Amino acid sequence: QMGSPEIYTFPTPNVALRGEAAQSSTLSFAAAFKAIDGRRNSFYTKGSCSHTAEGETSPWWRVDLLRTFIITSIKVTNRGDCCAERLDGAEIRIGKSLHNNGNDNPRCATISHIRPGKTLTIHCDNGMMEGRYVNMVIPGNGKTLTLCEVEVYATPKGIAITDWITHMISGDSAKAVDGCRLLNFVQNCCVHTLEHNNPWWFVDLVSVHKVSAVTIYNRQDCCAETLIGAEIRVGNKRYFHDHSNPRCDVISAVVVKKQSVTFQCPDMEGRYVSVVNPGTSKLIEMCEVEIYASPVGRSHVQMMDQMMFQD
Repeated sequence: QMGSPEIYTFPTPNVALRGEAAQSSTLSFAAAFKAIDGRRNSFYTKGSCSHTAEGETSPWWRVDLLRTFIITSIKVTNRGDCCAERLDGAEIRIGKSLHNNGNDNPRCATISHIRPGKTLTIHCDNGMMEGRYVNMVIPGNGKTLTLCEVEVYATPKGIAITDWITHMISGDSAKAVDGCRLLNFVQNCCVHTLEHNNPWWFVDLVSVHKVSAVTIYNRQDCCAETLIGAEIRVGNKRYFHDHSNPRCDVISAVVVKKQSVTFQCPDMEGRYVSVVNPGTSKLIEMCEVEIYASPVGRSHVQMMDQMMFQD
């Protein structure tokens, strides 16, 4: 009897395990679902790799995640016993459309090369991407697509119960997590503290979470530089003015000019996510904060069940 597939852990779950796979054609027994069976066995004859017909024009493979996710990373395992170079130039495309079998969705990244039998972790060129369909396609003539495992690590948009500081001057501080990404202050979607020493903002996730990333949308009509030097911190201490929670990242002058920036906080655990701007006569202005996290103490399978079947 075949053993249970090994599930490789990551801060966010591998949602491909519960997806439905398809491909442009199938060679012998190498069906599309073999690439999402939870096994990284890279020897084709072991029966755990997908394989299109040889010599196709732009062969493709696709996994339907059954609902829309925010995809943080993808892992691809290449064939190990032969022909590793066949995957060179493969494009990963992510989106919500099935036009042209999903191959016209926005491009996440292009694979230059994966060594035989190795697994490559891929982060999309433009950061996290939202979509239901993840495609692998090799453009051109005389191509063959073999995949020994595709893992898609993703999360829904976080919903946080909030506990807010009191010195906001422009409406409710919950505007930073209301889902509104309008970046002009007069559009009433941004938060703004008073100018004082060490201003801070935080969100209470109610329970301890494993935070994988934080995305901040900065004000664009004015004053974007006010966030330079601000720190993103994750932890279980509620007293943010003493900077006691561990630091995820610091917002630099380089990134502050962008409309949004995603900061990776791998394996950081905590109940509170805060933005602290240390120094005298500082303030905090932000138009949206998105936190990508999973509750600590729940299995990935339990979390996937909730994400995929909730209303």
